[in-house]
Amino acid sequence: MEENRGSWGSNIGFILAAIGSAVGLGNIWGFPYKMGKSGGFTFLLVYVLLAIFVGVVIMTAELALGRKTKLNVVDAYKSVSKKYKWIGWLAMIAPFLIMSFYSVLGGYCIQYLSLNLAELSFGVGNGMFADVSGGMTFGAMLSSPWGCVIFTALFMIICMLIVKGGVSGGIEKFNKIGMPALFVMLVIIIIRALSLPGAVEGLKFMFVPGYAVEAGFIESQPDFISVLATAGGQMFFSLSLAMGAMVTYGSYLGKNENLPKNAGVIVFSDTLVALMAGLAVIPAAVANGIANGVAYSDISLSGPKLLFVTLQDVFSQMGTFGPLFGVIFYALVLIAAISSAISLMEVLATFFIDRATAKGKTPNRTKTTIWVSVAIMLEACLVAVCCLGNTGIAPANLFGWIETSAYATWNDCWLDFMDFFSEGVAMPLGAMLMSLMIGWELKPKFTLDEIHVSAKPGFFDKFFSIAIKFICPIVMAFVFTGQLIDFLSPIDGSYSVKTVCYIVPLVILVVYFLITVIGSKKEK
Repeated sequence: MEENRGSWGSNIGFILAAIGSAVGLGNIWGFPYKMGKSGGFTFLLVYVLLAIFVGVVIMTAELALGRKTKLNVVDAYKSVSKKYKWIGWLAMIAPFLIMSFYSVLGGYCIQYLSLNLAELSFGVGNGMFADVSGGMTFGAMLSSPWGCVIFTALFMIICMLIVKGGVSGGIEKFNKIGMPALFVMLVIIIIRALSLPGAVEGLKFMFVPGYAVEAGFIESQPDFISVLATAGGQMFFSLSLAMGAMVTYGSYLGKNENLPKNAGVIVFSDTLVALMAGLAVIPAAVANGIANGVAYSDISLSGPKLLFVTLQDVFSQMGTFGPLFGVIFYALVLIAAISSAISLMEVLATFFIDRATAKGKTPNRTKTTIWVSVAIMLEACLVAVCCLGNTGIAPANLFGWIETSAYATWNDCWLDFMDFFSEGVAMPLGAMLMSLMIGWELKPKFTLDEIHVSAKPGFFDKFFSIAIKFICPIVMAFVFTGQLIDFLSPIDGSYSVKTVCYIVPLVILVVYFLITVIGSKKEK
């Protein structure tokens, strides 16, 4: 089976591919915005602690599970025990649903890259697009749903060509070029962003505790539980955990790889890039708002508008060299989107490749990748033609019996709908149960035995054992709760739904212990 699946050509190739999987669109706009709205430096401190005590631990466990079994994520869990198979299915569902909107956002990046490239090539000195604001451009794009479908398909074709090239010949080769290029482009954009008048206000927004509230960017300082849930959700999504990517990438690793060391490098690199993305995006957005006399509370610092409205305005007002920086920025965002997307596609493709091999057939990676791409494209069309709920082609409210005026908009467009079941449910639930499975039923020794194949026993053993048994399940319960509250709570702050959101993870924890831990003791 291993010959049919492929392997990494080098350790640096794997590291760059794993970093590429972690570095995505969430880093570019999610991290800086959530950092600001959650108290700036307070959020950063909580995020770093979670990355160390949860991110490194879960990533190491997933890499070890993949390397130990040499299987796709579903069969990896099944090989441990059939009763864990459904946790693997959660990790399969998440990337499939995420790709439905990730591919559409990737298509948006291609459109904006093309726009700035056209201005750079044909409009320098003529101001071809100088009078077109980001808002007008974004609105025009959303009013053309079939155009969005075409660019989504183009993004999928790019990803398909990379994935069909295999692990070392496609994914590794792309990331060896893409990740260093992304880093260089980020540095260029950071230098330009920090040189803008008023950029220092953006730095204060990110790094000065309480400044976001004091200056009027946000209304009030969030409580600690809210910060913990927000930082945990961002950390997990950013690191590509609980979505099958690290289990899949781990299954291609050789036995000589030091898993804790690799996990630490990946987490550190992802956090560094997230901070760099914040330095590239937020100061520029704030400086542009100040230059145009916009109130701090009205500056768009979140969601697609940050990338496709606010920042396009920044580039449009930079003069002659604005389009050049626009090309560089949207190129780096596109690279980040592709590097994450191909890891999610690989999770799905590996499942079918392994299943074909198990049946005694010779898997055809090209055909498998094409069929996976077609399946993703079909669901992505729903998100593309919906245009973030701005067209009548797809229903703006998928469930009419839930009033979007009263409840958080988890179902007002296909993107939010897909995001709820992937990031809101499948990922935090799967991660919580995975940590319980390894920490309390299989015991930490299950993972540590695989780690010790290439790394000597030491301090990490005790650290991992404590974190996987106590810290990870508790933190993931809070993250799961926070995600449910964010998606489902009524806008008026009604405590009835919030209470249910707090109870659900607690009930799952209790039921798990009753059924598995106590049950397994009785069997003995």
